[in-house]
Amino acid sequence: MLAEFDLIRRYFMSPQEVTAASNGVTLGSGDDATLLTPTVGQQLTVSVDTSVVDVHFPREAPAFAVGHRALAVALSDLAAMGAVSRWCLMALTFDQRRFADDQATHAWLSDYSRGFRSLCQQHKTVLVGGDVTSGALSIGVTVMGEVPIGDALTRSGAKAGDLIAVTGALGGGAGGLALWQKGERDETHPLMRRYLLPEPRLAAGVALRGLATAAMDISDGLLADLAHLRERSQVGAVIELDSIPLAEGLLEALGEEAALAAALSGGDDYELLVTLNPNNLEKAQRRLVSLGLALTVIGRCSETLGVNASDQRDLGNYAGWQHFSGETP
Repeated sequence: MLAEFDLIRRYFMSPQEVTAASNGVTLGSGDDATLLTPTVGQQLTVSVDTSVVDVHFPREAPAFAVGHRALAVALSDLAAMGAVSRWCLMALTFDQRRFADDQATHAWLSDYSRGFRSLCQQHKTVLVGGDVTSGALSIGVTVMGEVPIGDALTRSGAKAGDLIAVTGALGGGAGGLALWQKGERDETHPLMRRYLLPEPRLAAGVALRGLATAAMDISDGLLADLAHLRERSQVGAVIELDSIPLAEGLLEALGEEAALAAALSGGDDYELLVTLNPNNLEKAQRRLVSLGLALTVIGRCSETLGVNASDQRDLGNYAGWQHFSGETP
């Protein structure tokens, strides 16, 4: 069995990545703490996310996907703020006893590290420290990014009359989980990829600076997360259910009713939910099209608090993930 610091050195320390001054890392992994230098004129944006086995991902999920996913869900919070990712910390709780031998342990950690680091490289994010301990598998990731002073997107700027829009398509995360629970293991299936390998919309968040009046990421389900934005902005919402973009393969996999439920309350989509002045919609859509991403209007903010469907369908049966009840109605 690997000792703690041997494990860290073997799988998670890459001194060459953190010595370059251009990364803003004065002192990286190996000391009691890291020293970072934020860019002048930028605000530091920090968020933390925890992923727990059999709660946020299946025990049998591929190690590469576990590593990718642990970082992706944290980076999604930076995307919602319009921030550029710079650094991250990772706390890994890991039980070597779940593996038959050292070779199996090595294979899992290698794949996990590869998944985590490949996403770091994709978004120019440097792993600058963390912690490793023994116990039931869970991963805590702290991400740090930057946004120009005064440009951060928040949940509190929406106004009555603003359009409500989402990036990409919804329901893919819940659809992929449903397939996994039915025994599907084809990682190339579009719904499985959406569930196992979500993509944080960092470039979209940056592109929406100055255009979106409010923003957040969709992690617990569209309606649940929209409720957080409505509360912070003190607005209501009218949703056009037929306008909600559904993930590729969702209708075929789940059927119409379950597909809509997945999009409204399934969670794990990590798309951006934004509000915009109608005058800014075309410009925002052009910016996202240049990134290969759609921005779809799904409703409008209203003065009357609460949320309703434009066609008067009952939304009472839909709710997002509740972390302490563990139920998705």
